[in-house]
Amino acid sequence: MDTKLNQLSELKDMKDGITSLLDKINSPEDLKKIAPEDLPQVCEELREFIIDALSCTPGHFGASLGVVELSVALHYVFNTPDDKLIWDVGHQAYGHKILTGRRDVFHTNRKFKGISGFPNINESEYDAFGVGHSSTSISAGLGMAAAASLDNDPDKHVVAVIGDGAMTAGMAFEGLNNMSTLKANMLVILNDNNMAIDPAVGGFSEYLVDIATSQTYNKIRSETFKVLEKMKLTGPRSKEMITKLNNSLKNLLTKQTNIFEGLNIRYFGPVDGHDVDHLRKVMSDLKEIPGPKVLHVITKKGKGFKYAEENQTAWHAVSDKFDKTTGQKLAAKSSTPKPPKFQDVFGNTIVELAEQNEKIVGITPAMPTGCSLNIMMEKMPDRAFDVGIAEQHAVTFSAGMAIAGHTPFCNIYSSFMQRAYDQVIHDVALQNLNVVFCLDRGGLVGADGATHHGAYDIQFMRGIPKMTISSPMDEEELRNLMYTAQLPNQGPFTIRYPRGNGSLLDWQRPMQEIKVGTGRKLKDGNDIAILTIGPIGIKTSQLIDKLEKEGLSIAHYDMRFAKPIDESLLHEVFKKHNKVITIEDGTIVGGMGSAVIEFMADNDYCARVKRLGIPDEYIEHGTQTELYGLCGFDKKGIEKVVREMM
Repeated sequence: MDTKLNQLSELKDMKDGITSLLDKINSPEDLKKIAPEDLPQVCEELREFIIDALSCTPGHFGASLGVVELSVALHYVFNTPDDKLIWDVGHQAYGHKILTGRRDVFHTNRKFKGISGFPNINESEYDAFGVGHSSTSISAGLGMAAAASLDNDPDKHVVAVIGDGAMTAGMAFEGLNNMSTLKANMLVILNDNNMAIDPAVGGFSEYLVDIATSQTYNKIRSETFKVLEKMKLTGPRSKEMITKLNNSLKNLLTKQTNIFEGLNIRYFGPVDGHDVDHLRKVMSDLKEIPGPKVLHVITKKGKGFKYAEENQTAWHAVSDKFDKTTGQKLAAKSSTPKPPKFQDVFGNTIVELAEQNEKIVGITPAMPTGCSLNIMMEKMPDRAFDVGIAEQHAVTFSAGMAIAGHTPFCNIYSSFMQRAYDQVIHDVALQNLNVVFCLDRGGLVGADGATHHGAYDIQFMRGIPKMTISSPMDEEELRNLMYTAQLPNQGPFTIRYPRGNGSLLDWQRPMQEIKVGTGRKLKDGNDIAILTIGPIGIKTSQLIDKLEKEGLSIAHYDMRFAKPIDESLLHEVFKKHNKVITIEDGTIVGGMGSAVIEFMADNDYCARVKRLGIPDEYIEHGTQTELYGLCGFDKKGIEKVVREMM
């Protein structure tokens, strides 16, 4: 641990000789010993700790800064871990982790063998539910609240903090709908910062803005409550009267029917999410009100760090160390040009294609910056759509565009596509529609860990009739596959590519068609055949060059398509070789290697086949290089298998 990280674990004498309160807090019980009037100082120290920590241990940034006061108030008021607290999306939970005994190990956040960047039930009893993908908290919390009711535990509280755009997803509304009928004792805190990674889109976010910014309503509400306070109205009857008055004012002055009250869920707010004292008082009152409740909290993503407040999208997460005073990134500068990221190749190429083909449209569920569709959104705003955190809707919306004669490129992270599997089958493939699924972050993604690894897309897409599945080895192949996918009569077409940079500097070459279902022989050889799919083929080629200098003769094939697989090429492989290695950055269960073995069995070939890829287990977080090594398909792991087979 370097000097900086030692400072993080101690945080002594923070400002002007003030004794740190945070270093005395190792659990919520310690937090509760602090006087209410000192909670603002705790919040200040917690925010400074997060900024210090993230400046040298990069990770998600803005969301956790925005919920510092909320994190402190929740653990001060509720009896965690007996009361259940669910963070949705989980990158809001850094303050929660620091307050629940992980302050001294927080420097390992998102590092290999360190703590997770998301709530993890295997990491702490305070992490009530694993939340890496958005919009699951209300359903999970409702299940816990219903269980508490069945177990005759009326004193147990369940709190779901849903924010960072997660409220726009359909599953959140499914949970609310069910919540309105079960009448379970549950509090939903709507952390309203009008942001996902990019600014939140859609009617619901605008509705929340209308509620939160009605100056007339807020002024009258404030003056009315001051009068009621002076009258010292207390007791359940008075609270009920105040709540009804609050909601009547809201409906009258914002000209809105409150969607939550319409579902028979009691609604409170909006309240200032950066006033810890007021949050503490409001939550203490809400504890005494049984049944389903929503507290609408207004926060600012990146709160307390100037640069994150000014550019919330850029500071959603930080990938490099930075100077916390200037906001300047401290990544080592290199004069050597780097190949582009695959996502940027996609973003620029779809614009090129759309200029040639007026029917092409781009669609993403709340990830325009992450997948680089923002390039098309800037140049062709009428033909690029951010549909919000709504993967199922994104797929069926794409199907609707396709059936109307357009060619949608639907860009969804591989792990998020899991949420829309039925729509892929029922709405796209069954109707043989030409929707191009560009699955960004295919394979091991690194520090986001098990919730975000794109391990399963080849496997689950392979089972769908009429689905083409491809993976480019480099940027030029990505462009050619995108060109091929938008040609007439292609049907549903999947292109998956990894997170990170490619391998070519000269990548923006003229595009040409690739015949669907054809691989290519990169190199002939006699001793052993290696079959790869995707960018792992680049590292394999480099390893083969090294081994050939030792006298080994290795054939290398880039399969390009997992479905339909190149049977002509596989006949060539198995007629010549009885030692075959398949390599893919995806699960080996049902993946490209499985397709090769199925072909071998169906055609009565006999060979020793070794499959390399992601094993049948959940892979932790770490750098991509560390995780390739862990799974055994880095250069060292591939070489080991080659030597064993020889």
